Amino acid sequence: MLGNTDLNPSGGDLIKDSSEATFMQDVVEASRDVPVIVDFWAPWCGPCRTLGPALEAAVKAARGKVRMVKVNVDENQALAGQLRIQSIPTVYALFQGRRVDAFQGALPPSEIKAFIDKLIALAGDGGLGEALAQADELLSQGAATEAAQLFATILAEEPENAAALGGLARAHLALGNLDQAEALIANAPAAIAKSAEVEAARAALALARQAASAGPVDELRAALEADPANHQARFDLAKALHASGDVEGAIDMLLELFRRDREWNDGAAKTQLFTIFDALKPNDPRVRNGRRRLSSMIFA
Repeated sequence: MLGNTDLNPSGGDLIKDSSEATFMQDVVEASRDVPVIVDFWAPWCGPCRTLGPALEAAVKAARGKVRMVKVNVDENQALAGQLRIQSIPTVYALFQGRRVDAFQGALPPSEIKAFIDKLIALAGDGGLGEALAQADELLSQGAATEAAQLFATILAEEPENAAALGGLARAHLALGNLDQAEALIANAPAAIAKSAEVEAARAALALARQAASAGPVDELRAALEADPANHQARFDLAKALHASGDVEGAIDMLLELFRRDREWNDGAAKTQLFTIFDALKPNDPRVRNGRRRLSSMIFA
């Protein structure tokens, strides 16, 4: 596992080491063009020494259709914390800036090949990726009905497409169809029920449910100004800000609550922050900045 760098036929890095400083470029940005596998490992980890070379061999055999990035968790503890790596080896797969698959522990070569083949199929010849990208763009532009139709078309052809199911659920949320989104998530095929896209939709659903009971921002802000130590008012204000569309304001409020009392209400501030982060895209600057600030408090 220790640090060889191989080159793909076009001259780019096919297998490389990464760190917190270069992770966005090496992984998130690189995944815009080709699926990227991230291997979180450590020198003392026995299963890592088995999995790492097997992954590298499979990536080389794919001849540039996927890339691999290795992250030593001992040398990048803050990054591992931000990504909630709890055991190693852990492997993430990202495509078009989003986590699309993951597994923990060592796998036999046949399962590693199947894992990589699935990523190659996801990237395909551009057709599926382009359709998903188009649906995402429609949703971001507020055309939720059109996005839902396109996501549903993709799902009809590929029922276990996690990105399409998560996208369709988010489109229903944008249309105010919370019950339909919940049913879609609850009935997700077992193969994708724990995927990053479905988990993101689940987090977005939880936030949408909260929004229905959020109090008035002005009243909560006044209550907090009257008593800055009122943790419940600060937490409720964060929920109200998020419901009003001020995601950055909600994150700021929760980070301040965590700074004041990280254990309040069984760590509610941190839990709510992770729900917000999970509902956003991994490359969203609000996620990167929020995770960085939270990590600085945790590791201070």
